[in-house]
Amino acid sequence: MIGHLEVVTRGSGLHEFTRELQELVRSSGVQEGLCTVMIQHTSASLTIQENADPSARHDLERWMERHVPEGDPHFTHTLEGPDDMPSHIRAALTATTLSIPVDDGRLALGTWQGVYLWEHRRRGARRRCVVHIGS
Repeated sequence: MIGHLEVVTRGSGLHEFTRELQELVRSSGVQEGLCTVMIQHTSASLTIQENADPSARHDLERWMERHVPEGDPHFTHTLEGPDDMPSHIRAALTATTLSIPVDDGRLALGTWQGVYLWEHRRRGARRRCVVHIGS
C-alpha cells in the first residue's frame, strides 16, 4: 500500500507525527511487514527520537544550529534567505527515508521512540511524505 501524509510545520524544529503514521499502518491492514517513509523535500528530514522528554529534542535542535549555522560566508546558495543552504546541509546530514518494522499491525517502535519530521527552515511549511506499507 502507498499512502501520503502531510505534516504542517510552524517553523524549525522536530515535529512528531507518530500517531498519524500509526493510523496509516492500522488502516493498511498489514499485520507483519515494513513501513517505509520518505520525505519529498530537500530542506527537511526524518528521524526517530525520544518522545518523552522535550529537552532531548531541544538539545538536538540547538546542537544542529551550532554545527550548521546560518550566515556561513562560504555558502553561495542563499536565494531563499540565510536559512536556505543550512537547511539543505542539515537534511543531508540526517535522513530523508526511514524504515520501521510492522509487528502485530503496529509500528515496532520502542517505549520512548517517536517519528519526527525535522523542519530545517525557519518559516513553516506543508511537508509531504510518501509512505509504503508492505508485508
